[in-house]
Amino acid sequence: MSFAKKVRNKTQEMRGRIKRNTGEVTGDRGLQARGTADEVKGNLKQTGERVKDAFLGRGSRRNRRDYP
Repeated sequence: MSFAKKVRNKTQEMRGRIKRNTGEVTGDRGLQARGTADEVKGNLKQTGERVKDAFLGRGSRRNRRDYP
């Protein structure tokens, strides 16, 4: 996963968490729902990038020299 995508996805997740918490405090259910949606989108994007990296062998868990 490129650093820029990682930052972008994490930013979306954090922005969603802030919206969700603000919605909880103010009682605005719409803001809370939009925040939850943004948070989930950020998590899903990060997961998708990790899966893609795993298939391409760019993950930190797999050492290419160990596999012929």
